[in-house]
Amino acid sequence: MGLCCGMIGLPNVGKTTVFNALVGTKALAANYPYSTVEPNVGIAPVPDARVTKLVEIFKSRKGTPSTLEVRDIAGLVEGASQGQGLGNRFLAQIREVDALLHVVRCFQDPDVLHMTGSIDPLRDIETVETELRLADLETLDRRKERVEKRHKSGDGKAATEMACIEKLIELVNRNERLANQSFTAEEQLILTECQLLSAKPVLFVANASEGIVSEDPHVNAVQELAEKKGARAVILCGQLEVELSTLEPEDREAYLHELGLSELGLTRLTRAAYDLLALITFFTANVEETRAWAIRDGTKAPEAAGKVHSDMERGFIRAEVMAYTDLIACGTPAGVREKGLFRLEGRDYVIKEGDVVYVRFNV
Repeated sequence: MGLCCGMIGLPNVGKTTVFNALVGTKALAANYPYSTVEPNVGIAPVPDARVTKLVEIFKSRKGTPSTLEVRDIAGLVEGASQGQGLGNRFLAQIREVDALLHVVRCFQDPDVLHMTGSIDPLRDIETVETELRLADLETLDRRKERVEKRHKSGDGKAATEMACIEKLIELVNRNERLANQSFTAEEQLILTECQLLSAKPVLFVANASEGIVSEDPHVNAVQELAEKKGARAVILCGQLEVELSTLEPEDREAYLHELGLSELGLTRLTRAAYDLLALITFFTANVEETRAWAIRDGTKAPEAAGKVHSDMERGFIRAEVMAYTDLIACGTPAGVREKGLFRLEGRDYVIKEGDVVYVRFNV
């Protein structure tokens, strides 16, 4: 779908463990820094009970959830913005993703080394964010030098761009998250061109010990900091999630019940990451397959149809649409039609969360 989240954090915080549980792979999770050099890339299914319901209604042969691309990026260290720990290479990898899953170590385990020898999630978060800010300031300083040269040569647009660059530098110096700021269209264009790391939306993932809940001081500190920053936090135990991911569905449900949990931590994580990227879900459904599709909120019907197949976007005629909630309430597509809730929508229709869509198109 062209959108992805990058897992970041210090070495040995459990990024690769969480990644393996999330995408069902077995990437190397080692007790030493830089066990991940090139980013591990995987596809995580986004659990959605609506797919199962639609499979039942349409008697589909299979159901396919939407997916999320996740990249496990090597741990950053203090000095990464100056090239420490192969930092420049890793920072470049972070620039390529659309949102950040910042994994923070809250678990105690004497067998897993910590870079500083102690568990302090707020210190760890500050270390990572400082490196991102320093990298952004370096990017902005280089851009400022180029704009100053254009300004001296008489470029009329340079003054406006310079004002934007100086504004961004001031915000970064004040430790303001650019993702939470409002920008004009022109400023947003410059922001996009600069690929600033602190402009990416972030979700904090508190990787806790098994059985730890929100009253743990380390976990609580992460949650409070996320709220202060206008971000979100998800609590999970990476090692437990790996174990749960290997169980059969029935055994997994029983184990979750035994632990007093209603759902996997990974379910909450994928849902939160989905929201972080401002994605919504629409469905296509027939006897062959019910499938969930991820699109940006605000996507119009022809572009959404293009997610299914490029021919559908090129030859788009109309979309036949019913809301998932209406379909569940009425029981069948015929019931939706009888209630007058079935809709024919044109090219300007903006797809809504939960729409069940059938596309008419010319080949």
